[in-house]
Amino acid sequence: KSGFYMATGGADSQIKIWDLRMFKESHAYYCKGGAPCSIDISQRGVLGIGHGSKTTFWSPEALKVKVRDPYMGHSLLGNGPVETLRFRPFEDVCGIGHAKGFSSIVIPGSGEPNLDSMEYNLNPYQDSKQRREGEVRSLLDKLRPEMIALDPDVIGTVEESSHHNRVERQRQIEEEANEKKLKEGEKKPKEKKRMRGRNKIQKKLNRKNRNIIDENKLKLQEILDKQKADDLAKKNAKKSGEGATQLNTAPTALKR
Repeated sequence: KSGFYMATGGADSQIKIWDLRMFKESHAYYCKGGAPCSIDISQRGVLGIGHGSKTTFWSPEALKVKVRDPYMGHSLLGNGPVETLRFRPFEDVCGIGHAKGFSSIVIPGSGEPNLDSMEYNLNPYQDSKQRREGEVRSLLDKLRPEMIALDPDVIGTVEESSHHNRVERQRQIEEEANEKKLKEGEKKPKEKKRMRGRNKIQKKLNRKNRNIIDENKLKLQEILDKQKADDLAKKNAKKSGEGATQLNTAPTALKR
């Protein structure tokens, strides 16, 4: 966890402990029963080694100084060679993968008992909001202080230029921007004339559709013309019937 020590294993069955501060080997251990195939260091510094069909665990002091005997040992006779050895975070459990499956054993003192939820990506129970805040915090830690701090020599000071100079500077910036747009060939957008009534979009569409003649419109026109002719015939028949009735009911003096 401190980042000062590193453990490596080789085909000569040697586990070498390196001091990264001096870039040299500090001491080594010998594995009995086969060359190491998997190495892992727990959160509390317990060194786990899988070699052959056995696993050996060394105490945290074994990384700093050479000790005589290992902390614990476990044999997997009949289960084949060990392929993977990993410690479970925040628990005193070590998982061992072998040729016939998976086994887990208890290694007292290997897991971190005190959970620091403020440390980035270490809280196993964090929700999406906490994860997002942790990512933001980690990004801010990567930035240099002068990139996110305010300059104390500028904050709280008064600008020496007058109002006239500020207006001139603003006008000059606007003119430069307009010249740049003209050089690039950009045209000012024309303002649309907003009129009420006949120039509304719906009325424009209605006028446009009025000149479109299709099959449905022809059928509808025929039905309307027929209906108008029937109404006109009924109206004429009604008028002629009323005239004959008036002629028959008129007085004799008027019939001469």
